[in-house]
Amino acid sequence: MSRIDETLAMDRRRFLRAALGGGALLAVGGGLLLPRLYAAASTPVGTPGEVLLEIFDDAGHDLGARKVAKLVLSDAQWQQRLSPAAYDIMRREGTERAFSGEHERPAVPGLFRCVACATALYDAATEFDSGTGWPSFWQPIAKSNVIERSDHSFGWERIAVSCAGCDSHLGHVFDDGPRPTGLRYCMNSVALRFVPRTTA
Repeated sequence: MSRIDETLAMDRRRFLRAALGGGALLAVGGGLLLPRLYAAASTPVGTPGEVLLEIFDDAGHDLGARKVAKLVLSDAQWQQRLSPAAYDIMRREGTERAFSGEHERPAVPGLFRCVACATALYDAATEFDSGTGWPSFWQPIAKSNVIERSDHSFGWERIAVSCAGCDSHLGHVFDDGPRPTGLRYCMNSVALRFVPRTTA
């Protein structure tokens, strides 16, 4: 078993032990679904204001850094804007079931945008098959478009990744990815919208 396989197996065991021990997993559609970590917020999440994002058009051209208004909504507005699965993951920091998503290695070039606010997050050229069942990338399209923070849930430390444009949870980043970065941005498929590259 490779080092990556051992790490993935250990991560899965820790996750299931912690979640089952706390009774946090939900049974949905015959399988285990995401843990509910937080109660719904009654006030808008995030601080209103501007955020500096790197802007990309659908042809993949970098249009440069621009200040844009951060998307800040109430809990009710988020529930209207997102599907139930996307809301659970992006606003309650859940995790979709492995191999349940549809964004593993698209056949055409393109980029992945945030489902909630359309911020460009990943170029499909940086996606790789991690064997985990979640879309995985070795780097974001721009570091300024994602936020990384410590996540101590389930008894071990991870780095959670959120969209800088709306503070929505996307997934986690691990240090067992391929070259050139050695990183694995492990994302939830329902948090991403794939946009095929247009010609310009």
